[in-house]
Amino acid sequence: MQALKTRYMPFTWNKVLIACLLLGACAGRMSNCAAQSGPHRTLLALSKADHVLAIIDPLTLKIVAKVPVGPDPHEVIASADGKTAYVTNMGNGQSYEINVIDLVGQKALPNIDTRPLSGPHGIDFAGGKVWFTAQDSKAIGRYDPAEGKLDWCMGTGQNWTHMLYVTPDEKKVYATSARSGTVSILEHVLIQPGTPPMGRPGQGPGPRPHWDWMQTVIPVSKGSEGFDVSPNGREIWTAASDDGKISIIDTGSRRVIATLDAKILGANRLKFTPDGRFVFISGLRTGDLFIYDAETHKELKRLNIGHGAAGILMAPDGKRAYVACTGDNYIVVVNLQTLDATGQLIDLGGPDGMAWAVEPR
Repeated sequence: MQALKTRYMPFTWNKVLIACLLLGACAGRMSNCAAQSGPHRTLLALSKADHVLAIIDPLTLKIVAKVPVGPDPHEVIASADGKTAYVTNMGNGQSYEINVIDLVGQKALPNIDTRPLSGPHGIDFAGGKVWFTAQDSKAIGRYDPAEGKLDWCMGTGQNWTHMLYVTPDEKKVYATSARSGTVSILEHVLIQPGTPPMGRPGQGPGPRPHWDWMQTVIPVSKGSEGFDVSPNGREIWTAASDDGKISIIDTGSRRVIATLDAKILGANRLKFTPDGRFVFISGLRTGDLFIYDAETHKELKRLNIGHGAAGILMAPDGKRAYVACTGDNYIVVVNLQTLDATGQLIDLGGPDGMAWAVEPR
């Protein structure tokens, strides 16, 4: 299918457009309230320019509150109960700071000191714990909020370990390392010794089965940062900012099964739609949002949404996507049924990382 290029209309609002957006938001809210079966969610968005975490109503696009964070916020994640948010402050790889936000009280809590792991960037929450990449340390760390301490870390040996995804069962961790141009798969596996020896007198028993982490390093293009795992868990897609290529990895064989010369120079983030049909890739250099068919590997559409297209967040109900335009200080809303841009959130300086938080009970 021939790629379509659609420029998003200049953001000079007029009365007609405002009325249409308000009517659409109201209709969407009424429809959502009538059919919503899952928990209500709040949109969390980081402002790099204002150094705040914005708490946003995703339907009205209104900022509910702003909470101060550190000087270089990049990524955010919320706890499973929706009560706490965690924000990485990279500090050009020299920071040791993860900010903690009380989402109920809408206030900052004491920071997490990640020392000796420096440059926290990518972040996830699984098993009641906070997992994060440490770029300058070439490592992945884990923080236990219940114990108030770092309880695990593992080196990747790869330069600029950047983004990560942890499976809900905590058995696998996927991470990109941009400067090495690799994807790491860390697997928590039970090691079974061949035939345990009886041991010699005074030396005790031989080796026993034990759990350990095993790493597989998969070469991709340099500059690969943003990535995502398909909803069925079978594929990893990552796009490289250096040469603009998309690498597709089969998680079963742990091999690259396709490389697409997409020419998405400055590729920043990549996300599957919840149904797994489409893949969104943001481009920092061009301000374009590229939409690919996950099955045919073909570009379907290209939306020019502004300067510095960066963070991407999918609505769990599969109706909307939110794309941060860091350079233009707004977040664009994309309709996942029509694949068209429908609105924007303004007045947020340099937005980037975003996440969902369920409404605390």
